[in-house]
Amino acid sequence: MTNPEPLANEVDDPGYEAGAGHAAFLAQVEAWIEADPEPADQLELRTLLAEADSPDPRDHEVRARARAELRDRFSGTLQFGTAGLRGEMAAGPNRMNRAVVIRAAAGLASFLRDALPGQTPRVVIGYDARHHSHTFAQDSAAVFTAAGVEASILPSALPTPVLAYAVRHLGADAGVMVTASHNPPRDNGYKVYLGGRVVTDSGQGAQIVPPYDAEIAAAIHRAPVAARVPRATDGWTVLGRDLALGYVESVGRLSDGAARDLRIVATPLHGVGGAVVNRVLENAGFTDVISVAEQFEANPLFPTVAFPNPEEPGAIDLALAYAQDAKADLVIANDPDADRCALAVYDPRVGTYQGAETARSNGWRMLHGDEVGSLLGEEIGKRAERLRTAPGTQFFASSIVSSRLLRKIAESHGLGYSSTLTGFKWISRVDGLVYGYEEALGYCVDPQNVRDKDGISAALLLAQLANRLKAEGRTLVDALDDLARTHGLHVTDQLSARFTDLDQITAAMSRLRAAPPRTLAGSGVSEVVDLSDGLDGLPPTDGVRLLSADGTRVIVRPSGTEPKVKCYLEVIVPVAPDASYDDLTAARAFARTRLDHVRRDVAAALGI
Repeated sequence: MTNPEPLANEVDDPGYEAGAGHAAFLAQVEAWIEADPEPADQLELRTLLAEADSPDPRDHEVRARARAELRDRFSGTLQFGTAGLRGEMAAGPNRMNRAVVIRAAAGLASFLRDALPGQTPRVVIGYDARHHSHTFAQDSAAVFTAAGVEASILPSALPTPVLAYAVRHLGADAGVMVTASHNPPRDNGYKVYLGGRVVTDSGQGAQIVPPYDAEIAAAIHRAPVAARVPRATDGWTVLGRDLALGYVESVGRLSDGAARDLRIVATPLHGVGGAVVNRVLENAGFTDVISVAEQFEANPLFPTVAFPNPEEPGAIDLALAYAQDAKADLVIANDPDADRCALAVYDPRVGTYQGAETARSNGWRMLHGDEVGSLLGEEIGKRAERLRTAPGTQFFASSIVSSRLLRKIAESHGLGYSSTLTGFKWISRVDGLVYGYEEALGYCVDPQNVRDKDGISAALLLAQLANRLKAEGRTLVDALDDLARTHGLHVTDQLSARFTDLDQITAAMSRLRAAPPRTLAGSGVSEVVDLSDGLDGLPPTDGVRLLSADGTRVIVRPSGTEPKVKCYLEVIVPVAPDASYDDLTAARAFARTRLDHVRRDVAAALGI
């Protein structure tokens, strides 16, 4: 391949052509192409190479883009960590593709063989409906089988909780879920669970944590190039529908058997949860369920939403419109792999009736993850109290960025409480866990069957709670007011900033550490804790916690799955036990104003 001289006045990538270094880079690209098992990915890289070396002066922009793209795709390898793999689907070692997945499967197989010498490891594989998910799952099964690992694949694209259930139900030593959850359509991921004979403690069937992630990553690094990884052509098992039905039955055992009088609007946001959620609700007696037709079928393009995450602005607007038109009682929205659950309710406090009439202007709003987490905590706490076991054997757990209210709820029901690092890989490992949640819409309500967040079982419990409250002439908003009267009003929110340059995330965190705000909404900051030094016995993590004199708390950390800095804000407002509806309305307005001030203070400190 020839390398034309840079054209006059052309601002091409100066690091692309560098003599012997450039020749080595081209050799690296060529070697990857030769080892890539996917012809379409080979063609994609060869096209980029041709564009990067185009001699036509009119191709400056094309050439610059191709060179930058090649440099990024070969800047390293997609890193395997506690979240497994997740990234944009494209060719090259720093992207999600068949070559990367095949090497990941080879590394996991090697790890399992080392962990179970002289035994045959067992792996179960699930996948969602994103582009290439089924192919990645089949490639994994082919690699596992050739490596002497017993592999089983779920019968179709199914929710992540079904895979997590399968790991425990089948006694598998590992589970693989091919999904990018709520990431953009261009992404995919590779999530790993360990259980069976590899992990036998309270984390059995949960996602990986250190040191497993580093051990698997090292095994992946030792794996040969994809073309040299043996792949069987058959020999793995495709599981039958009974596995998914077994999951549905296990969730059904959470049903309270009460009469139903609740109209629900449900949406899977173009994901794989629609049919399973509807079956669970129907089996529990919820027959008045209206599906958002435009979003019911799985579609990897997610055509009706800008971002397939219920937390993102506008994502559930279509469901809210359905609810407004149908005079529904509740909206349930799952993310695309259905491990998260969002809830929306009619709340007269937020109706504005100003401007264009929409469901939101009329008072429909999505509950914050901490609100849902607290409602579930109170519900499960009451149940645990009725089924009292030995003191100190039952625990609630939530992440350090979630509301402090759950601790108070646990204590009020005589239960233990544990605070963990962010991520269900930590929450689900708590000994004696009966309930855990994190504010990012993740809830574990049935840890005996699913040692992970599960948006389907959570949806059933929340529908039952709303149903019982309606029978009493009350709503979920009333239940939240009850919690405020008992424990004080805890109001949380989040500030996040998305970056295209990851160095900007590091810079923002450095600014905060160097010059944290002195006040939060006028209250003096009394404590600044660098979480990278560890906190309350937890492992170090990248983050900063701020506490002010009036109890306001802010935690700032980089996201573990997206190019974001996330700031978790919480204010606590004392409320009298006999506070009226109007008193609570005023308290909520006051708390919201404080949160707005806190948000501005934190944004200024971060420079965002």
